[in-house]
Amino acid sequence: MARPPAHGSVIVPEWHETTEGKEYLACILRKSRRRVFGLLERPVLPPPVAIDTASYKIFVSGKSGVGKTALVAKLAGLEVPVVHHETTGIQTTVVFWPAKLQASNRVIMFRFEFWDCGESALKKFDHMLLACKENTDAFLFLFSFTDRASFEDLPGQLARVAGEAPGVVRMVIGSKFDQYMHTDVPERDLTAFLLAWQLPLLRVKSVPGRRLADGRTLDGRAGLADTAHVLNGLAEQLWHQDQVAAGLLPTSAENTPS
Repeated sequence: MARPPAHGSVIVPEWHETTEGKEYLACILRKSRRRVFGLLERPVLPPPVAIDTASYKIFVSGKSGVGKTALVAKLAGLEVPVVHHETTGIQTTVVFWPAKLQASNRVIMFRFEFWDCGESALKKFDHMLLACKENTDAFLFLFSFTDRASFEDLPGQLARVAGEAPGVVRMVIGSKFDQYMHTDVPERDLTAFLLAWQLPLLRVKSVPGRRLADGRTLDGRAGLADTAHVLNGLAEQLWHQDQVAAGLLPTSAENTPS
């Protein structure tokens, strides 16, 4: 497994805020709303700015109630359910995200296909976990800052889900980070976990998405700004892992002094 790249070493972090970046983002927006894409759909760019697409399957794992479905909804620009209902069966969601590579200045359209399955269904039907893991490029392991048990369950999740997939990207996301007054996971415990597992960690808030002037419609541009760090983080880890797998970058073992 390749060592995770340093933040900003693969993807230009704030490129989506530049004039050039906003031109590319326009293809995943309809006016100020996010466009929703089906499994066989893709954004349409003018011929002069046609770019390559990198597609990845991502399995979202975590205890019931940590916010897996809510996270995917936020990333896709969809409404987050007000009341928690455990996902029955497997739910797939496609998210497109353009990003610029540091090394070459190329713009790549990343296609993320998120797979989300309820914890009860995974435990009851063995074939569902196998389907979610099959040909997966990344595992996202979620815990909630307000649920200590979900944090303590991470090692078990990592072993059960990703134990036999050494070449797959693994990332940890802490949800409900904005509820720091009620956190059950102190920073010292996070630091100890990261030192032990050497995995990238991202934090997300649980605040409702910002609205347009009508007070009802989600603001697509604001939603992208709120989730850009997660989408860029995924793009960075996945692109780096592909470069290592292709032999274009050394593995962590090759970087280790003898």
